[in-house]
Formats: sequence, C-alpha cells, structure tokens
Amino acid sequence: MRTMNVLQTAIPGVLIVEPKVVGDARGFFMETYQAERYAASGVEARFVQDNLSRSARGVLRGSHFQNPKQQGKLVMVLQGAVRDVVVDVRAGSPTFGKHVTLELTSDNRRQLWVPRGMAHGFLVLSETADFFYKCDELYSPANEIVVRWNDPAIGITWGLDEPKLSARDAAAPLLAEIEHLPRYGHV
Repeated sequence: MRTMNVLQTAIPGVLIVEPKVVGDARGFFMETYQAERYAASGVEARFVQDNLSRSARGVLRGSHFQNPKQQGKLVMVLQGAVRDVVVDVRAGSPTFGKHVTLELTSDNRRQLWVPRGMAHGFLVLSETADFFYKCDELYSPANEIVVRWNDPAIGITWGLDEPKLSARDAAAPLLAEIEHLPRYGHV
C-alpha cells in the first residue's frame, strides 16, 4: 500500500512529500509522519520540537537557518496557502545559493523536507495560513541566521514587492555578507 509519494527537487536532499490522503463524505485521513517510512524515503531525522505559526496575507518569514546548531525541518500548511522557499547556504555545495520554490496549501497537503544547511522562508498567499513544522534540533536564537529575502544573487521570485517583514528579516544581510555558513558535507 502506497502511503506517500516523494519527489526530488533541484537541490539534492530537499524533498517534496505527498502523503496519501484517504477521504470520503465524512472528511479525510492522512499520515503526516511515520519514522520508518519517512527515513526510507530520505527524511532521516529524530524530531525534537514541533512549531506552529499563524500569519496574515503578505507576511514573509525568512529566510532563516541555524549554525552551528543546524536544524532540519519537515514543513506543511494546515490551513491556507504559502509560497515556500528553500535556499542552499552550505559553503562549497554544488548548489550553493540556488533555491527551490513550492506552493504548500491545505488543499494540496504537500510537505517539504528542508535538510540541515538550508535557509527556509515562506510568503503567505491566503488570508491567513497556519504553518506547521517538525524540527530535528531545538530552536536556538543564538544560532539563528537570517538571509535577506530579496538578495539579488539568490533571485527568488516571491510575487510581492513589499511583503510584511519583521524588523530582523528586513535588516538581514545578503548571503555573500554572512561569515558563518554551514559547510557542505559537514552536519
């Protein structure tokens, strides 16, 4: 029995997970995580923290990563829609500075695996969005680093010129200005 479909992206290790949804007139059921099946599909993590955020239309959160206490994330939208972006920020990586963009919605029920060494951000496309993520490392404010959302060297097309940003995200440096990046091949 197929329980999910896993798609590769342009950045090796960044995976799109499409859980199997079983539904009828009463509603639906889906398995959002099962350690053995996810590990066999490339999501090898021991999750230690779950987070949930609610944001309004036009809010852009990101792009964030942690170093040296790197953090992998399995993310999904429970309600609403977001444009989700993952950027490879691992120095020495063949895909350094490249990004993957994906729409995650409560209708498509897709998940995205964001492995360690990647910056992550999202823009809310719906009136509000509830964004859920499982993390394989505890949140560490002292280790969090932010990359400017509109860094021209990365070239993300967000679809909005003036998103609602936190003061920290608005003042974030360009990727080229960040000194303490994760190293490719080191976790």
